[in-house]
Amino acid sequence: MKEVVIKTDKLTKRFGDFIAANEISFEVYAGEIFGFLGANGAGKTTAMKMLCGLSAPSSGAATIAGFDIYKQTEQIKKRIGYMSQKFSLYEDLTVLENINFFGGIYGLSNRQLRLKREELIETLGMQQEAKQLVGSLPLGWKQKLAFSVAVVHEPKIVFLDEPTGGVDPVTRRQFWDLIYDTSDKGITIFVTTHYMDEAEYCNRISMMVDGVIKALDTPARLKEQFSAASMDEVFFELARGAKRKAD
Repeated sequence: MKEVVIKTDKLTKRFGDFIAANEISFEVYAGEIFGFLGANGAGKTTAMKMLCGLSAPSSGAATIAGFDIYKQTEQIKKRIGYMSQKFSLYEDLTVLENINFFGGIYGLSNRQLRLKREELIETLGMQQEAKQLVGSLPLGWKQKLAFSVAVVHEPKIVFLDEPTGGVDPVTRRQFWDLIYDTSDKGITIFVTTHYMDEAEYCNRISMMVDGVIKALDTPARLKEQFSAASMDEVFFELARGAKRKAD
């Protein structure tokens, strides 16, 4: 039986009369690459913030890594990683200083941090850039470093909020190689993306429209269900009647 690491039951977020996320229910399994898709205004960012403990739900229930989203937010934060669209790095610090900083925040011991630092630098091939300021690095390198520090503490789940925005196709492919390697280690990947070709890389996909989950299945089954040749076609079919314009 698959281990459930994210479970939501009618999770809802209201802002006055506006319902940003409306009774969303789904499960995510350990080691899974779970795509959370939707157009601007769909409610996916709001949903991710609730799951990460950054925004309190209005109603409904959820557990993250077995912990209650209302009562155990600190335990949840220790077991997740997070990478924002704008990259969670300090550009006025060096590569090594960023690794040290985030490793310290995630509670790694000095010995663990030393081993992880050496491993990351070698894996990323950044031996020559280790003492350079992050602000001087190419965008693709920043992206891969940001992902690496988000999982430096080997979390149960890592949340990636549109992590490949603005980079070239080759770098995007390399980034997904990192995602696969991380998933192979048993870390669950929860990722939002605007690129429908990336949806094909996920084990399962949830698609939100106007705050509601309209579809959830594997890419192959979704294409079969909607008689579509690509995930682009599935997305356009689902989003055709969307009313919202901004997330």
